[in-house]
Amino acid sequence: MLVILGYLVVLGCVFGGFAAAGGHLASLFQPVELLQIGGAAIGAFFVGNNGKSIKATLAAIPGLFRGSRHTKDLYMELMSLMFDVLSKVRKEGLMSIEGDIDSPSDSPLFSKYPAVLADHHIVEFMTDYLRLMVSGNMDAFQIENLMDNEIETHHHEGMVPAGAIAKLGDGMPAFGIVACVMGVVHTMESVGIPPSELGLLIAKALVGTFLGILLAYGFVGPLAGLHEQKLEEETKMYQCVKVTLLASLNGYAPALAIEFGRKVLYSTERPTFSELEDHIKKSKTK
Repeated sequence: MLVILGYLVVLGCVFGGFAAAGGHLASLFQPVELLQIGGAAIGAFFVGNNGKSIKATLAAIPGLFRGSRHTKDLYMELMSLMFDVLSKVRKEGLMSIEGDIDSPSDSPLFSKYPAVLADHHIVEFMTDYLRLMVSGNMDAFQIENLMDNEIETHHHEGMVPAGAIAKLGDGMPAFGIVACVMGVVHTMESVGIPPSELGLLIAKALVGTFLGILLAYGFVGPLAGLHEQKLEEETKMYQCVKVTLLASLNGYAPALAIEFGRKVLYSTERPTFSELEDHIKKSKTK
């Protein structure tokens, strides 16, 4: 929603300011220029990216127009789930969660938290390391190193769409210049026409440069920055799981282990100690 609102502000200020200065909006409507800039940019996007990057970018774009799903409620569900799992381990032993981690969708523990269960990536991350804990063949330092490597890989993989979108935006001003130059070439071919018509051709050519810069910095470029922000939010979930499980491996009680996880969250989404405690108590009654 904020993306759409931002786009409307960009359009309103740019075109509204132009109209307020006495400009004619109809002169800015140049579909051929848009075709040249947009078509060239899309073509370059396909040339400069492999199939995996293209697929990841196209899959990521719709999510940029939706609000963040990484809210305080989601984090509280995640930490409540980990509290339940670690509490079961503490009471019944590591082998007691073997069925839960082998089939999370059928697990009574995981089923209580549908918002977390819907994110199969974080569920897979959590269950993989719980499985390693059950095996008992790795110490906390080895698991921490493996977690760091996986989180780093996840982050680099997630940055692929942001990089592709950023490069797409960076190329649009240049394609705007290309469209402008082609318009100037067309104008020079028509140098014998009356000055009024010649001026109109020059104006149309200059619109190409304007559109290329506007699309780059007002529409495409900001999406790359937004994707990076969403990726950082997603990474926080992995870090929360990481420090919680490591705290448990180092012998801390479940209540203290999830406190480690709570502390790594951004302050804007981090629940207070009391909020998290109340949420865990309510989840026990379900």
